[in-house]
Amino acid sequence: MSKAKIRIKKIFKSIEDIEFIVENRDINITKAIKDKIIKPAIRMNIIRIAEEFKRLKDENEFEILENFDKKDLKGINAVRNYIAHDYDSTDDNIIEDVIRYNLPKMKKIVQDIMSKL
Repeated sequence: MSKAKIRIKKIFKSIEDIEFIVENRDINITKAIKDKIIKPAIRMNIIRIAEEFKRLKDENEFEILENFDKKDLKGINAVRNYIAHDYDSTDDNIIEDVIRYNLPKMKKIVQDIMSKL
């Protein structure tokens, strides 16, 4: 299996892990990202997603990366940096927007890519 395919599968798994965390609790996304136990798990998966995109870029997998909006890729990287370097003051509203709007869009693109690889 190619490195690119492995990376895409890791991105997909991290998105699904976030969905599982949020959907399998009797709380909404807003409450989930504020929960002391759930919050770190969600944030770590966002970091994992951003790291895999960075690796795809470092490995010159531009054919894969061109499927994604450049703004979304920059955004997920920026969120990763906020989480990794300024954990306590990261705005939960940003994390909520990522979960609600960006990840579903990314998941669809990842699924399309996986079907072609």
